[in-house]
Amino acid sequence: MIWTLVVFAISLFVLRKAVFPRIGAALDARQHKIEETIDVAERTREEADKLLAEYRERLQEARQQAEEILARAKKSAEGYESRAREEVEAKHEEALEKTKRDIEAETSRAIAEIRREVADLTVLATEKLTRKTLNEEDQRRLVQEALEELDFDALSVAGEGPLMHSCRPAGRRR
Repeated sequence: MIWTLVVFAISLFVLRKAVFPRIGAALDARQHKIEETIDVAERTREEADKLLAEYRERLQEARQQAEEILARAKKSAEGYESRAREEVEAKHEEALEKTKRDIEAETSRAIAEIRREVADLTVLATEKLTRKTLNEEDQRRLVQEALEELDFDALSVAGEGPLMHSCRPAGRRR
């Protein structure tokens, strides 16, 4: 048993001097490598978190820009629609005014035509009644009297009645 103790002490001495330092160095190297890998993983995770936060921020900015673009497009469309509506209304008003002017011109022309017809008919009727031809001065006087009896002011652009109804002599209205 002594020899066992001596062999054990020698083995322990050799192990301490030769083997344990190598095993310790290998364990230290392994621990250092594991710590380094953990540090790299933590840095990579931090970088990934930063990239994820940056991605989310950019995504939010893109959404905001898209919303702004949609809002501007909507506003532009509303403005275009408003301008188009105003243009249509302006053209409608212009057409209405032109129609009113045309009606007024046509009414004036019709009244002038009626006056000429009344004058001619008055001269013819007078010539037939008197059986003589009137001179120019008598014709003018008779036409003027006939025209004064007619109520031409009753003719209106608004269409208050037929033209022939308004052209009856003032004294013979129904």
